[in-house]
Parts: sequence; C-alpha cells; structure tokens
Amino acid sequence: MLTIPSKRCDKRQLQFLTRPEIEAILDCTDRSTWLGRRDYTLLLLAAQTGLRVSEIIDLERESVMLGHGAHVQCVGKGRKERSTPLTKVAQQALRCWLKEPRKRGATALFPNMHGGKLSADGVQALLNKYVTQARERCVSLRSKRVSPHVLRHSAAMELLQAGVDCSVIARWLGHEAMETTLTYLHAHLELKESALAKLKPYERAKAERFRPHDWLLEFLNAL
Repeated sequence: MLTIPSKRCDKRQLQFLTRPEIEAILDCTDRSTWLGRRDYTLLLLAAQTGLRVSEIIDLERESVMLGHGAHVQCVGKGRKERSTPLTKVAQQALRCWLKEPRKRGATALFPNMHGGKLSADGVQALLNKYVTQARERCVSLRSKRVSPHVLRHSAAMELLQAGVDCSVIARWLGHEAMETTLTYLHAHLELKESALAKLKPYERAKAERFRPHDWLLEFLNAL
C-alpha cells in the first residue's frame, strides 16, 4: 500500500510578501508598548530568518548570539539544530528587546503576558491583527492570505532574488530535501522573465527547421 502514489491534486501558487508589504505590517505595531515591541521584534525576526512558527515560539533568550557573527540558534524538524545569521536591523531590534524587563522571570524569547510561551494560534492572531490594519494602507495585502509560514516564504524569496543559491537557501530554512526549496523557483516570476530575456528572438525564417524541443533547450541553457 505504501508504494501506491498519492492522488494528483491542484496546488496553489506559493504565497509570499514583498518588502513594502512586510514593512506595512511592521509599521502597524505600537512600539510605545511592551506588547507592540514584542510583536515588532517577533515579526521582524520571522520575516528575516524564515524560521518556522514552532521554532520561533521555542526560542529562549540564550538562543540569540549578538556581536561578531550574530545569529540565532534553533531546533527544527527532526531535532536538528541550525544557526541563522541576523541582519543589522534584526540585531538592533533584538538588542533592544533583550533589555526589556522579563515577565515573571520568563526564559522564552517572546513570552506571553503571563511569562509563558506563545502558542502558534497566538502568533497567528497577532499577525492577523496587524495585517488587518496594514490592508488599509497597502492595497496589495487585501488579496493575500497572510500566515507565519508566508513570512517564511517571503524570507526565502528575498534570498532567491538576491541571487543566493538554492542549496544555501535549503540549509538556511532547514529543508530536508532540495525539492522543497525548488518550489520557490516556480513562484519567482522575475527569475523566469530574466531567463526569457536571455533567449534569442524567434526568427520566422527559421520556423521550418526549428524543432519543437529547441526552444526548451535554449530556455534551460539560459537558466
């Protein structure tokens, strides 16, 4: 029975956010309050590192290493440890957040009001709140369903747009198989357009001797 292949089904196109959309969400956090500063730092870290929501809520204060070679350590699927580097903006946000007074001696990096760990539903709820506010000023968000995993996709797409190799992105995100990372190539329209721009213009005079698979070979070579 295990050898029977799964039934084919329709697959939705991978959802991700652009940089202006992420900034619109972050701008809705009220950083004059403890909750607002926590939510800002959490969402910024999620969008920059691409950590899974389970990995974020399990982070401890000791998981953050600032200074030279700043990074955050987490335990992902299969109990595999990995380290993810931090941008200067994320470093500054975390440096400020770690100076905040602890809620009832909490050890979690992003605790709830009672000092315990946030739940996945709690992270989704706070994200929904800010996305609803951001949709008033960012029209493109109105047609997107935003979840913590979409922030993970967004981090991967930014790495891809920066020209980072898929093998590095796979290690960055903690993917078990490279096939999972390759799905981002299908969603990257600009990458496809750049490959198309490298193709030679189609000449009508060569139509008779142009074989059906020649165009595919040129397209693969352009990639």
